[in-house]
Amino acid sequence: MGEPWLSIIGVGEDGLVGLTTASREALAAADFVFGGGRHLELVGAGARGRAWPIPFEVAPVLALRGQRVAVLASGNPFLHGVGGTLTMHLTPAEWRVFAVPSTFSLSASRLGWRLEEVICLGLHATPLTRLRPVLAQGQRVICLLRDGAAVADLAVYLTAQGFGSSALWIMEALGGPREKVWTVTASAFEAGMNVVPVAVAIDAVGVGMSHASGLPDDLFEHDGQITKRPVRALTLSALGPRPGEVLWDIGSGSGSVAIEFLLAATGAVAHALEADPARAERARRNAEKFGLAHRYMVTEARAPGGLTGLPTPDAVFVGGGASETLLQAVWLLLPKGARLVVNGVTLETEALLICWQRSKGGALLRIELAEAGPLGARRGWQPLRPVVQWSVVR
Repeated sequence: MGEPWLSIIGVGEDGLVGLTTASREALAAADFVFGGGRHLELVGAGARGRAWPIPFEVAPVLALRGQRVAVLASGNPFLHGVGGTLTMHLTPAEWRVFAVPSTFSLSASRLGWRLEEVICLGLHATPLTRLRPVLAQGQRVICLLRDGAAVADLAVYLTAQGFGSSALWIMEALGGPREKVWTVTASAFEAGMNVVPVAVAIDAVGVGMSHASGLPDDLFEHDGQITKRPVRALTLSALGPRPGEVLWDIGSGSGSVAIEFLLAATGAVAHALEADPARAERARRNAEKFGLAHRYMVTEARAPGGLTGLPTPDAVFVGGGASETLLQAVWLLLPKGARLVVNGVTLETEALLICWQRSKGGALLRIELAEAGPLGARRGWQPLRPVVQWSVVR
């Protein structure tokens, strides 16, 4: 193998002083040096410097394949950095990396926090709603933010979510001569100028969101088209969410089942079909509220036509409108070992599911629920429509 043409170099706020001899040699040997304006200035890249294009893309680096190129990144390039974005286009023989302590490591060392017990998030290019699933009493989080103004946005968001009493440590330009660390509660934060780059450590104080199946219905925006809480819990149990899986949610409605599937399964993604544009948009808003918009994709179409081109599923949920045509199409598309769960409320759907269970196996469950409600001057049970659920492994 030849010498790697690309050097990915982590840089701290102390610039060249903080680099190892090997890092400085790789930087000196490069004919082209890519990085943010701050990084290029820290190492004195001069005429060799190439600022990242806006919007960000790695194509200019890849266009120089085979030449001597260095890419500058903050701290550890493979921790919320450009390293992974670049190397997905390269073979291992093409690159080498020189890392320095990440901002997360520096932050934890300043505060005396065990890094393995801290959630680390890169929020410099993603919405603050990504915080929502992890906020909980006593949870410690370190966030990278896009600029100084984002600190105020973070404080406002935390306060709006009921975490205004959380302690914040604003850490500016860590590891360099401009370093500054100061603390305030989220609700007491006053907007001002913050030196960049900036990270914020959060010691959360507030009531976190339950991660048990069957969240309260009122957490979701809906028009009545929602799988009710107890039925949703049983549906999630049958779907059996696992990390990294692909879910098809056919007839998504409010998106509640898919959203809870994603909350339960780290790295999973959901592809939803919803023919009603208003409901599709409502489901997108629900996913954004839970910080899951990046893992929840909605296609405004009906099944089976809308299933064309979707990635192969590990689990499929049909929440309404099941038909012989739909089940035939889904069954043919299901890979071996995939899970299918279908809920029905009409007599016609019940008859259909009984026939399919007799033919394909699996389990049939009839869910009959009643809620206490007023009955004259007293109270009585108000039965809900029974739900028939068929669940099967292909």
